Amino acid sequence: ARRDGLPVSAGWQQFARRRDGMVHALDGGLWLHRFVLRGEPMAHLVSADRAALLTAGRRLGLDPAWLQFKPLKHPRDGVRRPAWHWDLRGRYLDVAVRLAAGLPASPPPGGS
Repeated sequence: ARRDGLPVSAGWQQFARRRDGMVHALDGGLWLHRFVLRGEPMAHLVSADRAALLTAGRRLGLDPAWLQFKPLKHPRDGVRRPAWHWDLRGRYLDVAVRLAAGLPASPPPGGS
């Protein structure tokens, strides 16, 4: 379980504070950063560990060509570090959130 007691069965974590998620990602963990853009729920799955992101992407059914490179400033020292992220929305976001909560990738027929 994470520090806040939620499961981490998918290998990626959500954080209440953006800074905590950024530190986790830039230290090589996988951070599921949820947000809303123009009324649409979305997320970035972020990490400095490109191989781990590619593995997560395979689990989510993502095309490796969709992985995006974007260096990010580490909150501890302000130094830009190589980082990558997936943009998640729609069914990809649903699957990522379900797996992060320790649920099956798709809801059982007739409910969640």
